[in-house]
Amino acid sequence: MSAIRIAVVLIAAGLAGSAWAKLPPPSPEAAAKAAEAKQKADAAAKKDAADLDKAQDRTVANYKRNKGAGGAKK
Repeated sequence: MSAIRIAVVLIAAGLAGSAWAKLPPPSPEAAAKAAEAKQKADAAAKKDAADLDKAQDRTVANYKRNKGAGGAKK
């Protein structure tokens, strides 16, 4: 029984080692495509942040305009 366990552990270690092997560098086309995708994602994130800022500003302005109107009375 213990010989089987040792064999399983050795096989698992061998497979784990091959899974951690260094991958080849990406081709220039793949690197360019990845850079373009990153640039698009960064631009979208920047736009989303600007939209969020605008929405928060509108919310604050609306709150200040209507502060105390129709709220719970103490």
